[in-house]
Amino acid sequence: MGPFSHRDFRLLFSAQIVALLGTGLATVALGLLAYDIAGSSAAVVLGTALTIKMVLYVVIAPVAAAYVDRLPRRAFLVALDLFRAAIVLALPFVTEVWQIYVLIGSLQAASAAFTPTFQAVIPDIITDEREYTTALSASQVAYTMESLVSPVVAALALLVIEFNVLFGGTAIGFVLSAVLVLQAKVPNAKPSGATRPTDRIFAGLRIFLGTASLRGVIAVNFAVAAAGSIVVVNTVNYVRDRLSGSESDVAWMMAASGGGTLAVALAVPRLLDRVTARAVMLTGAGVLTAAATSAVAMAAVDRPSWAVTAAIWVASGAGSALAITPTGKVLRSAVAPANVAAVFAAQFSLSHFAWLFAYPIAGWGATRFGLVPAWGVLALISAAGAVTAPMLWRRIAVPADAHAQVPAAAEASPAISHDDNWRHAAAADGTLTECQCTCTQAA
Repeated sequence: MGPFSHRDFRLLFSAQIVALLGTGLATVALGLLAYDIAGSSAAVVLGTALTIKMVLYVVIAPVAAAYVDRLPRRAFLVALDLFRAAIVLALPFVTEVWQIYVLIGSLQAASAAFTPTFQAVIPDIITDEREYTTALSASQVAYTMESLVSPVVAALALLVIEFNVLFGGTAIGFVLSAVLVLQAKVPNAKPSGATRPTDRIFAGLRIFLGTASLRGVIAVNFAVAAAGSIVVVNTVNYVRDRLSGSESDVAWMMAASGGGTLAVALAVPRLLDRVTARAVMLTGAGVLTAAATSAVAMAAVDRPSWAVTAAIWVASGAGSALAITPTGKVLRSAVAPANVAAVFAAQFSLSHFAWLFAYPIAGWGATRFGLVPAWGVLALISAAGAVTAPMLWRRIAVPADAHAQVPAAAEASPAISHDDNWRHAAAADGTLTECQCTCTQAA
């Protein structure tokens, strides 16, 4: 029946969607606020704020995942939502750059704790293995699709309101998220004494480093972050200064990237029935590299064009969809059920680590050295990720009797579970992707 047949999951997933929409509105408004305060140095302010966000996500998310079983989870989720609403309401009154950093740091610390807590609740609500992994993937897709919906809503809103009002919309989103969480039954976790918290913090990372397909995902993460940071950090300055656009134009240009993401993301599920997730994600890394390289060429020519910029932004969004959308399938196919939550948490931190690496280059580098050098470095990082990914993620031929060989191979690999339900769930998906990823990990 799927995870959405469960009332409590529907409520929690709706809470996540509303909170993500609010966060997206805040991202657009934050860029415009940075431009309002710092002008031509907005990229530095925005890059620094987003770097702070990534540091907190990388550090706090795995710690929260390890200790979340010691907290009353529904109360904790509600408290995080209300705290974020209060922080966002303070942003319109900011007059100094340092105040942005303090408030954004507080906001993102709460957000970094919210996601792993939300993911830890899912297996207690949904006990069916296939429904559980589908729910995790839906959560990840929602996190990705936020980049489309929020800029479009912001662009429409900016036609009639000032950008500071967007922070009010964000606060409303967080309050509504808290209300939805209160309506759901969120069982408290039983403290686990099986492993130490430090072991749980690094469990997912160890699995990533020991699994060929997941090492390839790490490289793809860097391609996504390097190309994507050009859009996230530099759109506001490029549209306002180079294209002489308005505040609404900034949101529409960000929506162009989101439009590319949505158009391709809708086609990826059918595409995965024909080709492997590996091929789709590596193609996405290649498209992202081409988009970043085109951005460098555009900046070097220095003839600003709305059409060219929009085309590059759309290509960047499309490449992101190709690279990101199949990730959930790859993660859940590579490990046993007991390790699914750990690798999803690890992917959350590792992907944000890649953004942590890229944001300062897009922000500080572009302001200090110019767009061409900064975007050139980001294009090289994207290219390095696109080239390294297939080397780390080895292609394994799938023999005709692959399913018969999996149990024997599993005995030689500690990352593979002997749980028949897991093997049946992977096989039941019926796609070449599931079969290949399972056999790759076993090999």
